[in-house]
Amino acid sequence: MHIDIDKSVCIGAGQCALAAPGVFTQDDDGYSTVLPGREDGAGDPMVREAARACPVSAISVT
Repeated sequence: MHIDIDKSVCIGAGQCALAAPGVFTQDDDGYSTVLPGREDGAGDPMVREAARACPVSAISVT
């Protein structure tokens, strides 16, 4: 699994961090980011749900 966050689209809603806090967080500017070492999703079953929860579809999971 590979996670991409389009920073030019992200609005910092934080829904991804709420859905999968073990994989996503928000940076100092309030935008979503993947926690270091979790770029592969770390086996978290909520990663795809976190991507679906993004109100602007900034997250892609492949």
